Amino acid sequence: AGQALGTAVGRLQEILAEHGGLRDRVVRLGIISPERAAHLGLMGVAGRASGQPWDQRIQFPQPPYDQIQVRMATATEGDVAARMAVRFLEIFESLRLQEEILRNLPGGNVCQPPDLRDAAGEGVGWVEGWRGEVFFWLRMEQGRIRRCHPQDPSWTLWPALEEAVLRDIVADFPLINKSFNLSYSGHDL
Repeated sequence: AGQALGTAVGRLQEILAEHGGLRDRVVRLGIISPERAAHLGLMGVAGRASGQPWDQRIQFPQPPYDQIQVRMATATEGDVAARMAVRFLEIFESLRLQEEILRNLPGGNVCQPPDLRDAAGEGVGWVEGWRGEVFFWLRMEQGRIRRCHPQDPSWTLWPALEEAVLRDIVADFPLINKSFNLSYSGHDL
């Protein structure tokens, strides 16, 4: 299934690359320079397309990423074309990682439910999502969730989109907006 998906995505990438009209629309559109990306804390696909080489799977590897080599896709142009290119590279890398992880799965139970009847305390989680860093805070008391705060990276990326559209015409807004593909609700983690 992964190979068929890779072939289909590869063909889509070829079609888009060969479409001169699209190429003319997305190159130099919605630019965030590497300097501005660093200042804005740009992350995920948008950050890596603006020269920000940050991916928690590489900088802070947790299982299974501590056992496999993740290839980070980056670009420095910071435009819609760069965000598209990085997204395609990340799709191919995800398919490759998926195959490697599945090929090396250990034996044993897939899932062991934890006993949370008396769980109490709080904790945080921080993981690389497809938009960038996802942060999660949770407090439990007597085995029940009492407080929870997930933070989608979109919340911190909206100012970058606002800046990316400043130099372009209104008709280009949909292309720039979708190249960031941020969440409007911030809850589609």
